[in-house]
Amino acid sequence: MRIVTAALALALATSLAGAAQADQKLPADQQAKVEEKLKAEGFTKWKKIELDDGHIEVDDAIDASGKQFDLHLDKTTLAITKRKPE
Repeated sequence: MRIVTAALALALATSLAGAAQADQKLPADQQAKVEEKLKAEGFTKWKKIELDDGHIEVDDAIDASGKQFDLHLDKTTLAITKRKPE
């Protein structure tokens, strides 16, 4: 019985920890700063911007040449830390 209870407690703790790291919408002022940064970096449009696992994720950002990327930005400096072609 103790093993089952411990396993359930661990499963609950793990699921709660995952929920705390779930994607979050950015505040409007930070969203505007990220959009400004993306434009400065040559991106013309994007699908979704959100905070996830301590960094900002941008889905389906399209650059001036039409290439599409998923991006990670540092949440403090807004520097692009990862650029994955789609």
